[in-house]
Amino acid sequence: MSTVEDYVARIEGACGEEKDVIVIFKYDKKEEAVKRILSKASLKNNLAGIIFELTFQGLSFRVYSSGKAIFRSIKSKEELHSILAALLL
Repeated sequence: MSTVEDYVARIEGACGEEKDVIVIFKYDKKEEAVKRILSKASLKNNLAGIIFELTFQGLSFRVYSSGKAIFRSIKSKEELHSILAALLL
């Protein structure tokens, strides 16, 4: 069974009030991760197939076809992990 760690290479940025968190997906899993996220989240805007503005469970975030995701206003690592698990698994 897959885990979030199978997809995530690293997480940059601090969790907390009004902080952006950058999630970088593993190179060999980035296409699958982006595809899974796009299938589960609601698409708000698609900029040339490179940047996807999405919402999921009331959270607004962006996913880049290069294999990065930027989540806004994440309050804790636990919240981020549960959102990633819901999107990726």
